[in-house]
Amino acid sequence: MGNSSLLGTHYLVPGGSAEWSTDKMSSSKNTPRIMVFRPTWSEFQNFSSYIELMESQGAHKAGLAKVIPPSGWVPRKKSYNDDDIMNLEIPAPSSQVVQGRLGYYQQFSIEKKSMTVLEYKQLAESDKYKTPDHFDYGDLERKYWKNIIYRPAIYGADVSGSITDKDVDVWNINKLGTILDYVNEDYGIKIEGVNTAYLYFGMWKTSFAWHTEDMDLYSINYIHDGMPKTWYAIPPKHGRRFENLANRIFQFEASKCPAFLRHKMTVISPNTLKNYSIPYDKITQEKGEFMITFPFGYHAGFNHGFNIAESTNFASPRWVEYGKRASQCCCHQDSVKIDMDTFVKRIQPEKYRLWLEGNDIGPHPEDPHFTSSATLSSKSNILSKNNNTGIHTKAAKKRPRPRHRRSD
Repeated sequence: MGNSSLLGTHYLVPGGSAEWSTDKMSSSKNTPRIMVFRPTWSEFQNFSSYIELMESQGAHKAGLAKVIPPSGWVPRKKSYNDDDIMNLEIPAPSSQVVQGRLGYYQQFSIEKKSMTVLEYKQLAESDKYKTPDHFDYGDLERKYWKNIIYRPAIYGADVSGSITDKDVDVWNINKLGTILDYVNEDYGIKIEGVNTAYLYFGMWKTSFAWHTEDMDLYSINYIHDGMPKTWYAIPPKHGRRFENLANRIFQFEASKCPAFLRHKMTVISPNTLKNYSIPYDKITQEKGEFMITFPFGYHAGFNHGFNIAESTNFASPRWVEYGKRASQCCCHQDSVKIDMDTFVKRIQPEKYRLWLEGNDIGPHPEDPHFTSSATLSSKSNILSKNNNTGIHTKAAKKRPRPRHRRSD
């Protein structure tokens, strides 16, 4: 099989290297390219500092970047086929039913009965669900879009937990040590899959629909074992254009919820994006590689076959302005809303009083032509260490409703 994520134009960053992805570009030559980073062991020791270094090279402009860890980094010493993983329960695997035509689709998740990872792996590798024969990743991508509405795949998504060894101190998805930890430190709250790790067990054709992260946070995804993922990404500066296109295509959904893309059900093909001049790029993530999504970076993709991935969200000071102005879904009770009080107070103290008064007027970081007041929670939700009620999510976050899942 060919490898479509071979690396292209190369330039050095301090001590390590970063490269452009050479996946075939499907939009404008001026579109920011997805970058691939190879940190040195020294650079790899500080997660937040390396994210800053990536952004200093412009990685955030594409909305997505790949990080290939140094060879000495081992996230798990035991085999991925050992009983501690194979006997894990997937509480709510979902059948992904896709409806639509001509590049516009809606994806519905129908909850199935629980199964172990071993049972899921056997299902994924069965004749019914296994990866089709293909020449290279481009051929497999064509098969995916040609067959997207047929034979729903089953996704073992949103499994709370981590399979990274606890003694892994750097780039451990379950303890990244970013400012998102203020949520737990100041509010005493953990949100599964947002500030703790989630596991994802994929098979051929399982997909994650177009979305940005909850509160437009960053995210990190690592494939521990198995087959690759194909990712599509829209540069954040073109996010509003993508939203306008989605609103025109899915007018009924948009009329019911202006933030309907947060339902994570909308699938739009790359050919459609190209036809409407929406810039995007794509890349293939292999086993042992990280993907980083950046604030307000719309992304989507699919799995090539059985794999095991781990993911969570994180934040940096640059995110705070995005979080204050993130769109909110109000029709799904399991949507995640984070009170920004502690972040504004700590990171933007000069704006804190204005923010409290509802006078923090300014543009969204990726929409400079429109100014508005930053979202302010109600008084009952202004948080302190003695009032830990600022993150609103119901138990459905643990066991998602059939229509809504936290995508990769």
